[in-house]
Amino acid sequence: MGDEGWEVVIDLLLIGAGHSHLGVLRRWARGRRPKGRLGLIDAAPQAWYAGRLPGLLAGRHAPQDCCIELAPLCRAADVELIVGEVCALRASTREVRLTDGRLLGAEWLSLNVGAGRLVPPRQGEDMQVLSAKPFAAFLDGWQRWRQAPEPVAILGGGPAGVELALALAGQVPALSLFSAGPLLEGRAAGLRLRALGALRRRGVWVREHCPISGIDGQLLLSAGEPVWQGSRLLLAGDAAAPAWLAHSGLACDAEGFVRVSATLQSLSQPRIFASGDCAALPGADKSAAQALHQARVLSHNLRAVLAGRALQHHRPQRQNLLLLACGDGEALLGWRGWSAGGRFCGYWREWLDRRFVRRHAASG
Repeated sequence: MGDEGWEVVIDLLLIGAGHSHLGVLRRWARGRRPKGRLGLIDAAPQAWYAGRLPGLLAGRHAPQDCCIELAPLCRAADVELIVGEVCALRASTREVRLTDGRLLGAEWLSLNVGAGRLVPPRQGEDMQVLSAKPFAAFLDGWQRWRQAPEPVAILGGGPAGVELALALAGQVPALSLFSAGPLLEGRAAGLRLRALGALRRRGVWVREHCPISGIDGQLLLSAGEPVWQGSRLLLAGDAAAPAWLAHSGLACDAEGFVRVSATLQSLSQPRIFASGDCAALPGADKSAAQALHQARVLSHNLRAVLAGRALQHHRPQRQNLLLLACGDGEALLGWRGWSAGGRFCGYWREWLDRRFVRRHAASG
């Protein structure tokens, strides 16, 4: 960014309408708003809710059932909504540039901008690569793919990859799922077996312990050897930080995510907070559940810094309840060493998803 002058007119600026910031806005709308001028920047006037994406892809939900309108929520929280895409951040002065040229600044910043998906090293452009995040771009790409179905490979054996495979099975001529390690690594053995069975029944070819090392034309390579051939790859694996974070002046880890303390403040710029997938906090995984869990402490700490009060520490959740949508109304449940599956689990998952959207659908 250049050296253009700018004036701080916002006390606190939220960047990104991720799950943590949605939770913050909901709390502020219920009367816990800090004093001062507050703003939210997001690239779109709606926030997609990841939990309903499998049902949308499977045809069980309409797009409007999966979005949260930001304008009513911001009005209810008395927060200015700024629709625009961030392309640069100067951390030392908390100066934010948008792609349309606008320049904004604030006394305090909070980042909840999510993450994309890591693309394997590639040679050639023969393979179409589509990332599961951001959701709006993914849905546009998927609609194009649906018009002329071809075999698809999904890269990523975590919850996101499994849910996408279950939702898309039957919609393409052939579907393959590649996992670098065991499917749903770290989860209960029973849940892993249930997921493998559900994928097998739906005709999904699963390759475990098969890390993809690169793309060569229309070939996926593992340890330099071809393991799949096709022209369409869906990324649902390792997270990739937004490129502008690495050039912001913030202390980041080796993957480009903002290093934060237990108070969710940047280790190098304490006037900047970061949460959700874009943050690197020891012991915290990158998941929607973790981001939602951070919202309570983040909301308190953003109020506290503006009022000069003590901050709270966030303790990452170590083992969350996991409900995997199967795309047909059923779901798979995993909790510690327990697992279950079926229609009741599907009702539970649907109830949780509908509650999330309803709680954030303010009518301010």
